[in-house]
Amino acid sequence: MRLHSEPKSGEDAIMVMLQRTRVYKILSAEDWALAEQLGYSKTALDEGDGYVHLSTRAQVQETLSLHYFERKHVRLLEYVIEELGLPIRWEESRGGQLFPHLYAALPIDAANRTWTLSLDASGVPKLPDDIDR
Repeated sequence: MRLHSEPKSGEDAIMVMLQRTRVYKILSAEDWALAEQLGYSKTALDEGDGYVHLSTRAQVQETLSLHYFERKHVRLLEYVIEELGLPIRWEESRGGQLFPHLYAALPIDAANRTWTLSLDASGVPKLPDDIDR
């Protein structure tokens, strides 16, 4: 029995294949309409900053609360970094948290799942019930 030992040859590859780091892109109804026309997301904020803003599962609710209050028909797109094959950088942002930033176009058809969010009673877009599945 091996406990806390170095992986055998090939185990690293298996672990990488099993890793699924999910990141999320939030789009307003207007940004979603443009993304459907272009095939990729293009927001004023992303264009101004020079990268695509993404959030982790732990960050997405706060992002919705801060930036999408009372915004109807917000879209939430889920991506798996390992399947995306695009250059994600983890950079410090809000409150010292590391956020995923993409320095390339984000194709909407590469999303694993897409939801249209409803508002909760306080006016914040509500995460879908099945987000953690």
